[in-house]
Amino acid sequence: MSSNDQKDIDEVTGTDTTGHTWDGIKELNNPLPRWWLWCFYLTIIWGVAYTIAYPAWPLVSSATSGLLGYSTRGEVAQDIARFEEANADISAQLASADLNALAEDEVLARFATSAGGAVFRNNCSQCHGSGAAGAVGYPNLLDDDWLWGGDFENIEYTVRHGIRNEEDWDARWSEMTAYDEIFTNEEVDQVVHYVRLISNQEHDPALAAGGEALFLDNCAACHADNGTGSRDLGAPNLTDAIWLYGGDLESLEETVRYARFGVMPPWGERLTEAEIKAVTAYVHQLGGGE
Repeated sequence: MSSNDQKDIDEVTGTDTTGHTWDGIKELNNPLPRWWLWCFYLTIIWGVAYTIAYPAWPLVSSATSGLLGYSTRGEVAQDIARFEEANADISAQLASADLNALAEDEVLARFATSAGGAVFRNNCSQCHGSGAAGAVGYPNLLDDDWLWGGDFENIEYTVRHGIRNEEDWDARWSEMTAYDEIFTNEEVDQVVHYVRLISNQEHDPALAAGGEALFLDNCAACHADNGTGSRDLGAPNLTDAIWLYGGDLESLEETVRYARFGVMPPWGERLTEAEIKAVTAYVHQLGGGE
C-alpha cells in the first residue's frame, strides 16, 4: 500500500489533510513557506537578544537594565544638561536681573518668557490650566484680580513661598472664619444675599438688607466696609464678580458656612533662581500682570 493510500487527500485541491475536521470542513496540510518560517525564527532571536541587551523585564521595584546599560531617562538627562550648559550664561543673567527692568533687554526678556512658559507647563499648569485660565478653586492668572498683588515682586514672592502651606514659614497666609456655628441659617442667607447685592447679582432685597449689618460686624474687617477686599490680608474683592469658588447662591452659602482654604506649594527649593524669575515674568505678561 502506498503512502498516498494512507493519507486523506482532499478531492478539490489534491492536498493531503491533517485529519482535523470542523463542521465537515477539513484542514489542509499546507506547510508554511520556508522564507516565512525563517523570518519568524529571526524575530524570535531578535526579541531574545533585545531583552538581553536593553531594559525589558519588570522586577519588583525596577526592571532589568540590559547589558548595554541604555536608559531613555539618561538620554533625556543628557539633552537637558546639554541645553542647560548652552543657556548657562543667559540663565545667570536672568537670575541676577531686576525684573522691573527686564523690558529694557529684549533678548533676556524673550528668553525669560520662553523659559518661564516651559516652567509653567511643567509645574503650574496642573492646577492653573495649560492656558493659565484656572478652574474652580484655582486662580485665573489672566485677569487682574490678585489676592496679594500682581506686580513682579508679589508674583515672585508667591511663586517662591507659596500660599497657606506648612513647608515654608514665609508662605502667604490668610484664613477665613467658618460661620456655620456662628450664624443662624437665616443669617447665612442674609449675608449671602448682601454679597450678591454688592456684586451686582440677583438677590432678595429683604435678606440683603438684614445682611448688611452682619457683614459690617463680621466680614468688613478683612473684606473692607464696601467689600473691595484687602491685599495686605489676602482678602478677595467681593464686588468685581470674579469668583474663585463661584458666586452663585449655593457656592456662596458653602463659603460662608465652611470657609475656603486653598493651598499652593512653595517653589523656592524646587526651582532655580533663574526658573523662579522666568515663570514670574511669564505669568506677569499673560495679561493680568500689573
